[in-house]
Amino acid sequence: MNYKNDAHIYNTIMHDFGGGELPLLTFDLFKDLEGFRHCFTTRAGGVSEGVFESLNLSFTRGDDRDKVMENYRRVASYFGKHPEDVVTSDQTHTTTVHKVGRPASGFGVTRPRAYSDVDGLITNEPGVVLATFYADCVPLYFIDPVHRAIGLSHSGWRGTVGRMGKATMQEMNLHYGTKPEDVFCAIGPSICKDCYEVSSDVAEAFTDAFPGHPEILKDLGFPYGHSSNEVLDHKYKLDLWRANEVVLLEYGVLPEHIAVTNVCTCCNSKELFSHRASNGKRGNLGAFLMIEE
Repeated sequence: MNYKNDAHIYNTIMHDFGGGELPLLTFDLFKDLEGFRHCFTTRAGGVSEGVFESLNLSFTRGDDRDKVMENYRRVASYFGKHPEDVVTSDQTHTTTVHKVGRPASGFGVTRPRAYSDVDGLITNEPGVVLATFYADCVPLYFIDPVHRAIGLSHSGWRGTVGRMGKATMQEMNLHYGTKPEDVFCAIGPSICKDCYEVSSDVAEAFTDAFPGHPEILKDLGFPYGHSSNEVLDHKYKLDLWRANEVVLLEYGVLPEHIAVTNVCTCCNSKELFSHRASNGKRGNLGAFLMIEE
């Protein structure tokens, strides 16, 4: 995959799920934080077939439900848990963050969720496995080792403009007393700036939301060499990684407590699901986070 040679951001581990091995990505930043377990999945190590090959974690894209459940079983075993211990988001590009605990166990996997339109989850209860899903959007991980609380959020371009990272930490502060200077954050595998072309309306939203940060956008001008006299839209390259990093820094997270991905889902679409690279014919990757019991 597209790792920078000079950056030690990830470990790739092979989890023995009892019948084979499951490759998972883990952040080096979190390795010395005792009492927490996390991972980010790849396409490999599951049983799904076709465009879902092989570790698809979506029940709603047309995959066989039994195969998806087996994929969950394999990931959950890395946490010493079962699918009924996983709590999932209901992602609709909001900045809504929901506090969950053991009563929510299994939501979105073994039983229906009791909530909707939730892109972020927080908890301080050990043994509850938080899960959010991706195929180009940005996963955001939050670990507060002082108050032993965690958060996991999905941040596409709408969520990033809405400062999903800030919204998540504000909820952690409200419920658990979390302070930004105590939090360790990771911005996970997602589409890179070179692959993410957007239109002028999206670019304008980022220009307004991130004044003083021109590095977030690159103006490509009018597409295909057409002249500006024609009615055509400018195209831009958008850096979601940097934008989310700015959100975290502005809220008060220490620079040394932030890991920013160097793995693009679109560049590595053979190893990671990418909505853009596959024209929407794909499964879902998963970000998972748990406080150990």
